[in-house]
Amino acid sequence: MISEQIIREVLAQAGSSGGDFVDLFVERRRTNGVYCEENRIERVNSGIDLGAGIRVISRENTAYAFTNDLSREGLLEAARIASHAIEGGQGTRSIDLRKVVSPVQLTVRLTPDQVPIDRKVEMVKTANQVARGFDPRIRQVAVSYGDVIQDLLMANSEGSLVEDRRIRTRLVVNAVAAEGSIIQTGYEAIGGHIGYELLEDEEQKVENLAKEAARRAIIMLTARPAPAGRMPVVLSGEAGGTMVHEACGHGLEADHIQRGLSVYAGKKGEKVASDMITVIDDATIPGRYGSYSFDDEGTPGQKTVLIEAGVLKGYMYDRLTARKDKVESSGNGRRESYHFRPVPRMSNTYIAAGKDDPQQIIKDTRMGLLVKKMGGGQVNTVNGDFVFDVSEGYLIENGEVGAAVRGATLTGNGPEVLRMVERVGSDLGFAIGTCGKDGQGVPVSDAQPTLYIKELIIGGLEMPVTASSLRRVGLRSVF
Repeated sequence: MISEQIIREVLAQAGSSGGDFVDLFVERRRTNGVYCEENRIERVNSGIDLGAGIRVISRENTAYAFTNDLSREGLLEAARIASHAIEGGQGTRSIDLRKVVSPVQLTVRLTPDQVPIDRKVEMVKTANQVARGFDPRIRQVAVSYGDVIQDLLMANSEGSLVEDRRIRTRLVVNAVAAEGSIIQTGYEAIGGHIGYELLEDEEQKVENLAKEAARRAIIMLTARPAPAGRMPVVLSGEAGGTMVHEACGHGLEADHIQRGLSVYAGKKGEKVASDMITVIDDATIPGRYGSYSFDDEGTPGQKTVLIEAGVLKGYMYDRLTARKDKVESSGNGRRESYHFRPVPRMSNTYIAAGKDDPQQIIKDTRMGLLVKKMGGGQVNTVNGDFVFDVSEGYLIENGEVGAAVRGATLTGNGPEVLRMVERVGSDLGFAIGTCGKDGQGVPVSDAQPTLYIKELIIGGLEMPVTASSLRRVGLRSVF
């Protein structure tokens, strides 16, 4: 996208007033979207966004400038702006660029731009019709299809030059059911770092997705109110890893640790969870929504063990936080686009599978709540307290899955819950979402096996939180 000569000039200009580290992030993003609401195609969007961001780091200070003018003059002007905001540091010397190749190669078989937009529109229409036809009580359906092809160039004052392409495709169905004064919703999504092969055999895949969203809405429409109180909880692998992402994952991002905004600060090497719990963040899993060959700083994507057999092993780092702790970046520096500087973010975060048969876990539960799907909620990132909604839940009675319940919430503390896990299933269910942090969103996935938790508070009990530490969980929103 830009010649090596211009890259060297831009990096030199950005570091001319000082700074210990300079980098350049160039992005060309092509997007397509099809949106169906009110039983009709509301929008068909296509677009290209092109721009660059230039960052200068001096000690713990950062200056960042961005531009959509990729001419030599436009880039040098942005570099001048960034350089003038920083004083001190060694400055940038002559740079000998070398191309970096990631050991992680994420392949795509059918790029979305090979598929006509008319075919994508028909696919969205099919999902809408299938969900609406599932039951007369389905009153509203929203379907969203999107794909993105992101071409990247990243270079820095250490001489690293990276070129990469990311392709993501996703489909989301949201169904609303109503009967009398009761209204319930059902949500289902698929997506990944993958091309249009995501929807190969698309008629069956699309129908199954639409039926599942509609089924969930109808099930919850006829469900009885959830009981309140303390009881055992079985989190199904199908529930997705919202809890590990929010109540654990964000607390293991290095910027929260360094600011003292995490319950896990200062606990490296300590026991923080049950022996059965291993938590991993892995950007290298083929096809997953949060996967990448390189992060947004040009560091190769990696598999990072955060908690191993209950012991806290490490954190997720970008370059800046890694410099502060004098360690290597874990490849978790991510940004929404060239408009933003990178910060430590999760990629694909999950609790590793165990050895127990998921069905046997349910059979061995005398009484409790089975959570088949998680919703949104609130998390206090400082102490780990949380409240999550249950999108689909059932009572367990004498080892059998009983009546569906609605309006259930799970209240607890992330580290305490991880200590109370007594059984871990051999399954592993992934879910996709857009994770929000510092005003920017990035694609992620999360997962967990079936978990037996000895006790959680079920119902609408309130959790004390402070305005400064409250996170509103919107992980499931990928529209």
